Amino acid sequence: MDEARAREVLAAVRPGSRAELLALGENAVFAVGGLVVKVGRRDIELLARAERELAVAHWLAASGVPAVRAAEPEPRWVDGHPVTFWHRLPEPVRPAEPRDVAELLRQVHALPPPPFALPPRELLGGVERWLRLAGDAIDPADAAYLRERRDGFATAAAALTPRLPPGPIHGDALPRNVHVGPEGPVLVDLETFSADFREHDLVVMALSRDRYGLAPEAYDAFTSTYGWDVREWSGCTVLRGARETASCAWVAQHAPSNAAALTEFRRRVSSLRDEDPEVRWYPF
Repeated sequence: MDEARAREVLAAVRPGSRAELLALGENAVFAVGGLVVKVGRRDIELLARAERELAVAHWLAASGVPAVRAAEPEPRWVDGHPVTFWHRLPEPVRPAEPRDVAELLRQVHALPPPPFALPPRELLGGVERWLRLAGDAIDPADAAYLRERRDGFATAAAALTPRLPPGPIHGDALPRNVHVGPEGPVLVDLETFSADFREHDLVVMALSRDRYGLAPEAYDAFTSTYGWDVREWSGCTVLRGARETASCAWVAQHAPSNAAALTEFRRRVSSLRDEDPEVRWYPF
């Protein structure tokens, strides 16, 4: 989905509104007055995800966890696209840091299950769709390699024994999904909330340290605030490998229209093939 298509959908529900594009990825995210509007891709399966994200927002609000608040209780279905409305957060007072993520994760990980079902964290579930969207822009051998990695890590992950009690997790616990306003950090992007190993949320930052240039002292602040370093767990390498596979495939979907994405995809695949864990990856 490109910006033009997303604006067409937005115009159908907010005709004449001036909208500022905030982000364009899995969703197109627009600021419209005091609201934020998320337009999802044209996919019936994404409607259920949007419904769940709104349910999570209401649950977190009732539980007292600082998080973005929904402006409407249900998603709208507009020409095949799920559209959700959110209260716009105040301007940030500073960039989010790993310690802010850890503080919020401690609160989420202390919660009992919500009164509705959360799915398991299907970290590798999007790989096939992303590779399909990449099409002929990527080498078929690279696509086959990632599918093989996906299957291997899915099997290995299913055999893991967690160190922490399983339960609700954010699913994509990165500083980009935390907003620090005048009243402190709040969680945003709730669509990956799941019920699974808490370790999923912690491996994200460990991978950021190893692949994306996160400073060791920032990672240490994260583990100190949370109270545990997931790298002490024997299963860390499996969840890390699964996330690397998913992250590589995620970039692939942008390759048909973005040369920088294709370059990044090739860098990532090459480092995985070479089994080189120190090759720097760049956020995309």
